[in-house]
Amino acid sequence: MDGLPRVPEQRRSAAASDPGTTVRASRAEEAAAAGGAASADGAGVPAAEPGARPSARFSVLGPVRAWLDGEPLPTGSPQQRALLAALLLRDGRTATASELIDAIWGEDPPSQALAAIRTYASRLRKVLPPGALVSESGGYAVRAADGVLDLAEAEQLWSAAEQARGLGDLHQARSLVKQALALWDGEPLANVPGPYADAQRTRLDEWRLQLLEARLDMDLEQGRHAESVSELTALTAAHPLRERLRELLMLALYRSGRQAEALAVYADTRRLLADELGVDPRPGLQELQQRILQADPALAEPSAPAAEPSAGVVRPAQLPATVQDFTGRVSFVKELSDILSTAEGRVMAVSALAGIGGVGKTTLAVHVAHAARAHFPDGQLYVDLQGAGPRAAEPETVLGAFLRGLGTADDDIPDSLEERAALFRSVLDGRRVLVLLDNARDAAQVRPLLPGMEGCAALVTSRMRMVDLAGAHLVDLDVMSPDEALQLFTKIIGEERVASEREAALDVVAACGFLPLAIRIAASRLAARRTWTVATLAAKLADERRRLDELQAGDLAVEATFELGYGQLEPAQSRAFRLLGLADGPDISLAAAAAMLDLPVEDAEDLLESLVDTSLLESAAPGRYRYHDLVRLYARACAERDELPPSERDAALSRLLDFYLASAARVYAIERPGDRTVDHLEVTGRTGLDFTGESTALDWLHAEAACILACVQQSLTPGSLRRAVDLLLAAKDLAESGASSLRYESAAIAARDAAADCGDAWAEGRARVSLAQVLSKVGHFRVAAGELERAAALALTSGDPWAGGNAPNEQGIISNCINEPAASEIYLRRAIKAFQADGNRSGEASALCNLARALMDLGRTSQAIELSQRGMTLYDELGLTFRLANAQYTFGVVLGQAGRHDEALTQLTAAHKVFADNRQRLWEGATQYRISEVHLAARRPAAAARHAEQALATGFIGGDWMKANILTVLGEALDALGQLDRARACWHKAQAIHEAAGAPEAAHVRKLLGPLTAA
Repeated sequence: MDGLPRVPEQRRSAAASDPGTTVRASRAEEAAAAGGAASADGAGVPAAEPGARPSARFSVLGPVRAWLDGEPLPTGSPQQRALLAALLLRDGRTATASELIDAIWGEDPPSQALAAIRTYASRLRKVLPPGALVSESGGYAVRAADGVLDLAEAEQLWSAAEQARGLGDLHQARSLVKQALALWDGEPLANVPGPYADAQRTRLDEWRLQLLEARLDMDLEQGRHAESVSELTALTAAHPLRERLRELLMLALYRSGRQAEALAVYADTRRLLADELGVDPRPGLQELQQRILQADPALAEPSAPAAEPSAGVVRPAQLPATVQDFTGRVSFVKELSDILSTAEGRVMAVSALAGIGGVGKTTLAVHVAHAARAHFPDGQLYVDLQGAGPRAAEPETVLGAFLRGLGTADDDIPDSLEERAALFRSVLDGRRVLVLLDNARDAAQVRPLLPGMEGCAALVTSRMRMVDLAGAHLVDLDVMSPDEALQLFTKIIGEERVASEREAALDVVAACGFLPLAIRIAASRLAARRTWTVATLAAKLADERRRLDELQAGDLAVEATFELGYGQLEPAQSRAFRLLGLADGPDISLAAAAAMLDLPVEDAEDLLESLVDTSLLESAAPGRYRYHDLVRLYARACAERDELPPSERDAALSRLLDFYLASAARVYAIERPGDRTVDHLEVTGRTGLDFTGESTALDWLHAEAACILACVQQSLTPGSLRRAVDLLLAAKDLAESGASSLRYESAAIAARDAAADCGDAWAEGRARVSLAQVLSKVGHFRVAAGELERAAALALTSGDPWAGGNAPNEQGIISNCINEPAASEIYLRRAIKAFQADGNRSGEASALCNLARALMDLGRTSQAIELSQRGMTLYDELGLTFRLANAQYTFGVVLGQAGRHDEALTQLTAAHKVFADNRQRLWEGATQYRISEVHLAARRPAAAARHAEQALATGFIGGDWMKANILTVLGEALDALGQLDRARACWHKAQAIHEAAGAPEAAHVRKLLGPLTAA
């Protein structure tokens, strides 16, 4: 670990050798052993038990203070505290009177200095525990038998951290250094006079910086580069000549994919050192620059990556149960087992099984994985990647589940795919874990999910042969041999029945095409019907109308076996099987299934669980169900063929749409009490779910996001079009959260087009407003403006009060964003009139706040502030906490532009907390950006840079336009800090984004770049 700090020498030698040392670090030792933090201010120190010796505690890493049994003691005047500090820092050794006089007054002591020393000592003796302050040999010493000094604790914690680091326990080392840093409570020896205190302050400040560098170094070793950039940016601004901080910042930026900025940091440093000191950067910094220029692969990943577990080591055991009657595949089992058994000592073992659906890829992989568990004592992970379906699992979602399964807290899981993949590899470092990736779509889906660590292995199943998966051992799995197929059939139905009808059994497995899934389904039916003979089943399979074409068509052979199982279902089961397969979502909740089937939840659960028992349905999680992709297609074919009357198919989907719309409307109403939108939604035939509170409601909405948006797109038919569009309105939070924005946009586009095709002006206007809202959030203002122009015209035609108010309101917002405040005022005044006519006070408040922004840009400051306050008052009266945060955001922006910086920060900080509590990542990032702007205007560039980095850390939610704006402000802050090259790197990126989009902000960035752009 580079740049490790040393325990300050003055204390280190004394603490190690002086037998008289009694001010000690017992609590630090306990904290190091237990992983806990010692208190920095005396809080939490338990009171002494009756008869126990008094417990004293002293602090020098901040104001000089003392406590007795947790109660603060008076330490007197600054000079008296200087005396106490000088004694505490001598570790119990005696200080002569002359030494103390020099320490407090230096070369110019007062004439009564000796008398003053005696007075201070006498006063301290009265407040400290008996015997704590002693006089000997013409001097004084602090000898508190049970005393604890915070500096001694910090030293003990650092010593323990060095030991943990030497043993390779980076988590514990980092935790101990953080505990040591937490003991600082401001400036050491604060307000203590004298040359001795001045020297000690300098020494302790330097040591704290060294500890910070050590902790940041460990952060980078653990892959925490993205979150370290903001802190390092602030530290380099505060300590511009400290090269180690610059080196760490370069490395953090490079690992965050910001190579140009990393190189710019070096250029800034070289120029600063030359200007200030007339020297070049130290060799280590020069070497790092060259490695970055050469894209040294060793820099890309942490040198000792690991992830800090939230609570102990978690050993996942996620493998599905292996089948007891697993049969055959001997050569494949041996081949795969040999690969897995040699994973230890290899970088990674990857085996990819390919074959048609139903060939037994998953069964084989699970069987081999269970057999190899002894080679992977740290756990096994499993996921169905749903690669054969229309909506394959997203790698970032899978990584989130894997990280949680490995013990990572939700708050510690980053947002982007790249960061999640890096953290996943870090968590697996030093562990031996097997990852089973089932039903993969392609190599691109698999690559981010590979462990990549020595001793780990991955098993992948897919219908595609992954020839482009580097380093993978490929296995092509074919159908069973006739002997293996007969063995499987025999194991399921019993040897006695097969022995008496061997030829019939061979006929059955041959009719199944030797496909394991088909054999298993057929044999299971027979095993459950003791009155059937094997010949009976063989005769059923001989009907080529039911199975011949499918058996000859590879994958479609599975459908014939599904038909066998389906034919044996009870009427209620078969109806549920058919209807539930109609829903487009990736899975379905029990409540949604009950609505589709028009059954009480308890009855629906019984049916669904019985379908799980037949393997025609899977239980994805408690209360959630899904079809295998081919089974879903088969279920739909059954619905087309068997559902009578046919209108029942449409009725089931209509009930599902009603369920989602009614439930989403309740979420909307809980979040926005008094908002008239819910009064303008289509009436539904179902009441929807009841929610116990806002958090529960939001949990449901985000958990059902994929299903809700799939339902919207599936319901864009004349009979359900308006309800589908209204479901978009009710689920608006999915667009604003950032997590589902792209899917929401796709659904809105489909809704707009469907409404236009149907000639429904009412639905089309609403769909266009919804589409414009999500487009504007990602900076596509011109496209959004076009949608809104058409929406406003449609609202006049249809007389829709919702679109009549929301369309001009959104037009005003967009005009603000593209620097057209005069047009914005016109639109927003129109919106205010429409909202007032509709009695929509929430909409009126929104338009008032937006109008305030426009008036501010027009130079009408007092009106802008007054309108912002009116909007906030309206929201407050309605109890709209979340929307009040939007008003506070606007008010903060207006106040910032008016130069009232502290008031602006108060409003923006309050808004940010609400956005964070409501999981509105887009608004979180936007608010951090606005806070950065205010700090920049207030000439606080270090704070501006820190908040700009935090805005970038949201993952650029808000699109490229927002990212470019944040980079512009970050560049201005860095420029003010003297980091010119890094500033220009930020501006170049911002300029490229704005110019590609044709955004007017490009002109401002070009002006910032100035002569550099012209050159």
